[in-house]
Amino acid sequence: MRTKILLVTTVNWPSAARLAGAFANLGAMVEAVFPRGHVLRLCRYLSKAYRYRPLDGAASLSEAIVAAKPDRVIPCDDRALSLLLSLSEFSPLLETSLGPRGAYEVLTARAPSIAAAREIGVCAPLTLAVESRATLRDALYEVGLPCVMKADGSWGGGGVKFVSSFGEATRAYDELEGPPNRLRSLARAMMRGDAHFLLEARNPLPSRVNVQALVPGKPATSVFAAREGQVLAALHMDVLSWSGDTGPASLMARVDDPVMQIACEKIAKRFALNGLIGLDFMRDAQGAPHLIEVNPRATQICHLALNADLPAALLGALARDPVTTGRQIALFPQLLSAGILPHTIYQDIPYDDPAVLAEVAGALLPEAEALCEIGEFLRPDYAPPIHRKSA
Repeated sequence: MRTKILLVTTVNWPSAARLAGAFANLGAMVEAVFPRGHVLRLCRYLSKAYRYRPLDGAASLSEAIVAAKPDRVIPCDDRALSLLLSLSEFSPLLETSLGPRGAYEVLTARAPSIAAAREIGVCAPLTLAVESRATLRDALYEVGLPCVMKADGSWGGGGVKFVSSFGEATRAYDELEGPPNRLRSLARAMMRGDAHFLLEARNPLPSRVNVQALVPGKPATSVFAAREGQVLAALHMDVLSWSGDTGPASLMARVDDPVMQIACEKIAKRFALNGLIGLDFMRDAQGAPHLIEVNPRATQICHLALNADLPAALLGALARDPVTTGRQIALFPQLLSAGILPHTIYQDIPYDDPAVLAEVAGALLPEAEALCEIGEFLRPDYAPPIHRKSA
């Protein structure tokens, strides 16, 4: 019997469509719950779609789970993870898919997750939760300046400030901690067509702010698939280029790093994790990786088949053929603004899902629209090839 995967996403990131393709190519039945207008609506790999309602998020996820009866649910963003964890009626499914609920009370909070990692011997910078504006000076004294300030509940590079003085830290704290302005939230809801901002306008809540010792260096990242606390497969990458100061990576280089591998194994074992997990690091001047953040959900590179295949490992299937034997990988859609790239860099463009490609790339990739006109891709009975490694 085919494994049924239910992808859960509340943010219009194309990585969810890439993950759908990866699981479908491995023989899984893939269904998804997502908001109106999400690029997943065009994904050729979905067997069924369910509507996510931002103003009634938990209920819409519950309805999708009841209807889909999945073997695993996979959150593709932090909000989706938070909503899933609120559905206590599905505890057995969530534990099979994610791990113990109690683990995520730690993993979804920045300071406790890093503290737990340090306790089990993972190299990570001191990270403290700031209880109030009055305790900010004490926290800064412990971690030192310059440092990084981060708000819980933020993602995609948002909610992060680099500060080098107490004055900067105070201003950053006020900005990160303060509840969103109601009028600004309403304006964002209208301009972006995202009803989540209506929730912020209706019930603006403060955020927990954390301070983290600064690790000068360059970012790196790991992703792994786990079952019952054991790492089944992992990928480790150095980040060569990214958007803004803290935005998503656009160019990565695959690395073999035993320290990052051990960190994955320790985190997975400590929290008895299941599913797909991401870890973010900073690599210092000596090349040592320091864990700076845990992302306990699927990230933008989980679909890639390289020297490891995370979706295959999670399904217990034979790995797909690697998409490239090269080290450097340009990520979609960020690569669209990178100009002409050397042929030695693998460009991770979803040519296999032309409607998704055309929606995201638009005029930046003229061949995308041409692919949509190829009848074979649009046939209802079209079955994508499954690439296997020989035994």
